Formats: sequence, C-alpha cells, structure tokens
Amino acid sequence: MSADETSPTPEGEAEFGFRRVPEDAKAPMVRAVFDSVAERYDLMNDLMSAGIHRWWKAELVAWLQPRPGQRLLDVAGGTGDVARRALPRLVAEAAGGAVVCDATLPMLETGRARAIDDGILDGIEWLCGDAEKLPFGDRSFDLYTIAFGLRNVTHMDKALAEARRVLKPGGRFMCLEFTPSIAPLLQPIYDLYSFSVLPWLGEIVTGNRDAYAYLVESIRRFPPQSEICEALAAAGLDRPRFRNLTGGVAAIHSAWRL
Repeated sequence: MSADETSPTPEGEAEFGFRRVPEDAKAPMVRAVFDSVAERYDLMNDLMSAGIHRWWKAELVAWLQPRPGQRLLDVAGGTGDVARRALPRLVAEAAGGAVVCDATLPMLETGRARAIDDGILDGIEWLCGDAEKLPFGDRSFDLYTIAFGLRNVTHMDKALAEARRVLKPGGRFMCLEFTPSIAPLLQPIYDLYSFSVLPWLGEIVTGNRDAYAYLVESIRRFPPQSEICEALAAAGLDRPRFRNLTGGVAAIHSAWRL
C-alpha cells in the first residue's frame, strides 16, 4: 500500500477501495457493485470463504442472543442471511420479527425470492434504505446488525449515529466485518489469496472482477478493531467490545444503547 493510500482522505472525498472519489459518488458506486453481483453474491460468499462466513454469521446471532418478541433491524442485510438465522428465535411464541434494510434493490429482491421459495412468508420485511438515513422512527428496534456492510458506507459516524437513534434503550448493536490485518503467519497466504485469487474467482463466478477487487481493497482500508470500538463510543453506544474470528480474518463488534 502506498503512502497516498494510507494518508487521510481530503474533505469532500471518500475512499472507494484504494481510490479516492467525490464524496457523493461513493454510494452510487457501491450500489453498482452489488447490483452487478446480486444473483451470485451468496454463491460467491460460499466459494471465497469455503463456507466459513456461515459460521461467522451463526456466531454473530449466538452472541446477539435474540429473544422472542424482539424486533431486529439488519442493515446492509442484502439477501437476508443474518435475519433468517435470527428469525426462529424472534418469532418463537411471540410476535417478533426482522427488517432487512439494504441500499441495493436487486439484493433485496434476490433475498426475498429465496425466502419465499424456502417457505418463509412472514416475519421478515424487506426495505430499500440508506444506512446513513434510516427510514425508521427513533427507538424502533431492540436489535441492530450490520454484516460486511459498515466498510461500504460513506460516513461511518453517520451510520453509527443512526444505529443508536433507531435502537431502544437497552438495545444491542452488533457488526460483523472483515479486518485489515490478521495473524502474522497467515498474512502472506491471505494477501496472495485476496489480491490474486479472489478477483479471478469473482470474474469466473459473477463476471465482475472489479467488484471483488474493490471488496478486497475496502477491507484493507477499513479501520482496525480498536478504532471501531472508539467510533462506537463516539456515536454514543456503550460497552463496545470485539471478538476476533478465524485468526482475525473477521471480527464481531458489540455495543449497547443505554
């Protein structure tokens, strides 16, 4: 990574992978990435992680500890993986449920169609919306999750402030995200896989090499775990902490609205 890639982003610009783009251009560019891969997104996740992402999401839901009757907002929820995992706990003997909110309509449409195909007709709502301007009232949800989405927002501070706003007092925030550095022994193999294999695999499976090159770059530009905890605290979320997964390839961050 060059010195330019590690220097602060100038005002009025945003990071799009290793590139700097006008601030108002990032969100449409991110949507275009996910528009292009929506139908093969879940398949690609399985292939590029050898299915490990499923265990990570299971760990997220296990630590979240959803309870019957609670309402979950899954932001950047895409095809609904996290919401679907949490749903049986939310609706057991009570009228809880989940809302999947994502900025990319084709991702939502793909997820909703698959849920219907699997017989999931109730308990999940699908809504197109912006993580930085959530279309929900204050104190609307008991739980907020965002998996592999926080690094794609233009202003992380605004997204975290919105998370706090829509959570009820006592509500819980959880984020699952890749981390920029991992265990030293794994780093050389991880670098080779990330920068060479993943874009090639993305081209073969989805026809879009650039989309997966961006995803790899966005991981490397994402702040380390300690800085995410600081950002959570700055947004007014309490007791921020994290757990590393798979040698630090990914991490779960937890915080509360008190």
